[in-house]
Amino acid sequence: MSDDPSRTPRPMDYELPQIDTSVAHSARVYDYILGGKDNYPLDRAAAERMLESWPSLRISMQENRRFMHRAVRYIAEQGVDQFLDIGTGIPTSPNLHEIVQEVTPGARVVYVDKDPIVLAHAGARLTSTPQGRTAYIHADMNDPQAVLRAPELAATLDFGRPVGLSMIAVLQFVLDDEQAYGLVRQYLDLLPSGSYLAISTVTTDSSPKPAGTVVAEYARRGIPARNRTKAEVEPFFDGLQLVDPGVVLVHNWRPVPGSDVLDTDVAMYGGVALKP
Repeated sequence: MSDDPSRTPRPMDYELPQIDTSVAHSARVYDYILGGKDNYPLDRAAAERMLESWPSLRISMQENRRFMHRAVRYIAEQGVDQFLDIGTGIPTSPNLHEIVQEVTPGARVVYVDKDPIVLAHAGARLTSTPQGRTAYIHADMNDPQAVLRAPELAATLDFGRPVGLSMIAVLQFVLDDEQAYGLVRQYLDLLPSGSYLAISTVTTDSSPKPAGTVVAEYARRGIPARNRTKAEVEPFFDGLQLVDPGVVLVHNWRPVPGSDVLDTDVAMYGGVALKP
């Protein structure tokens, strides 16, 4: 691992791909529903149609974001000071590095995404503390070898020490279960004992009809997604030590006192686990 920040490739080192605005994109739909501005008419139209079908979708997405905050803070509080975030999405403050650098200012984070709009904003919005470091890899999460070969990874993270692996709200876009489980395993196999995995993914268990309508609307817009039951989410953590309370709807994972969100308003399972 290099200690010279100037040797870490930055987002501007990539040639910026053209952003396709002719179809809706999951990251931009998510951005719009969370109140962001990095989206286009077709993204907004798709989001509004989904919100008409299930107004609680905004609550579910907000709770997913809050789960990420709590999960990575927990991991950082266990002494982990380096993170690999797969499927970053459009940067929305507080971002993962901002959360973990509150705990450890010298924490290092590598973000991975394939969306050109994420690349366009990565340099400006994913900036580290002076003590820490952030890097961005423009790659498809479904090609782990491309991610693992990227020079940014070796320049930023030390795989001789524990790493927090974050895969938040991305695995629903890997439709085949065995492929999804295998994908997570390929990333985990790189990480040493003491590393952590944080996952969230879509379910319709808690609100079958409205959440199912949203999944169908995603598919109609060319964004097929796979909702999973709790029993289908748990194998992502095979061989790991689940942190209490295990795999739960994201708002129920170590919630802040006073949370009054209903289970029927949330369509995401989440969990955190330790690699022994």
